[in-house]
Amino acid sequence: MPHPSSMLHVGLNGFGGPEAMTVTEGPVPQPKDGEILVRVAAAGINRPDVLQRKGEYPPPPDASPILGLEIAGEVVAVGKDVKGYAPGDMVCALANGGGYAQYCTVPAGQALPFPKGYDAVKAAALPETFFTVWANLFMMAGLKEGESVLIHGGSSGIGTTAIQLASALGARVFATAGSAEKCEACLGLGASRAINYREEDFVAVIAQETGNAGVDVVLDMIGAAYFERNLKSLARDGRLSMIAFLGGAVAEKVNLVPIMTRRLHVTGSAMRPRTAAEKQEIRDALLATAWPLLEAGRVAPVIHAVMPFDKVADAHRMMEEGDHIGKIVLTF
Repeated sequence: MPHPSSMLHVGLNGFGGPEAMTVTEGPVPQPKDGEILVRVAAAGINRPDVLQRKGEYPPPPDASPILGLEIAGEVVAVGKDVKGYAPGDMVCALANGGGYAQYCTVPAGQALPFPKGYDAVKAAALPETFFTVWANLFMMAGLKEGESVLIHGGSSGIGTTAIQLASALGARVFATAGSAEKCEACLGLGASRAINYREEDFVAVIAQETGNAGVDVVLDMIGAAYFERNLKSLARDGRLSMIAFLGGAVAEKVNLVPIMTRRLHVTGSAMRPRTAAEKQEIRDALLATAWPLLEAGRVAPVIHAVMPFDKVADAHRMMEEGDHIGKIVLTF
């Protein structure tokens, strides 16, 4: 399938605020062995994009320096040794970079077919949050049916995905959020109790709701500011899974005794440094477990806003203001 040699993409005029991003022209990337080239129809906005724009989250040496970690669109070319995908296929994918562009290459093992009935906008809202939630909440923290989980940032893209998947797979879900509207959204997605962290102490609420037993898992994106309180909220053999540090990365004067006395596990990971094989393992698990839930309508991406590609600066401002519920998606 023919495609042009040049494309539009988002470039950076140095690191800084949203205004540092401009639409510019550059060459269309070519798929390497094991990669597919996708004509991008939509791309999701994620926190790591904001950090990279600021110069705080550099891409891996072999990744595109262009922002963007999740895309949806049409396969237009495949590299050597690619099996399962061909030009004309509609896919969404976890990209290693390069998503804010008309064309993007991704390892074939990080691509998934559109769920039945999905368009590019809905499909583009899936990869980053679903890969992250599955890896951290289910693979590493081992959340199981019948257990309980506290999800911080319940109205974020990660949070809305985690609430739905945990609830659909049989866990009891608690979530924190920063307004009555966001708490209502969390309840609508499957949380049994939403905690407005501006008005309530989540430690006290969890104690009350669990008869002082605590939850089995905490999925946390706040970091240092919540670390000790998260430990207090965990049950015996509980697991704290950390995926971001919005409230700081250095926790000082924290009482670590509960880790020993209640046999707690503290873990965490970032998605981008994982190997292609690790990401493919997550992809395969999503296809087997999450995709049937999406196609049955039991789980769905929550999309706050859909904006044209050239409004990328406004999309980043919206992300940083933090008033959104769910995902922000760019269209091409």
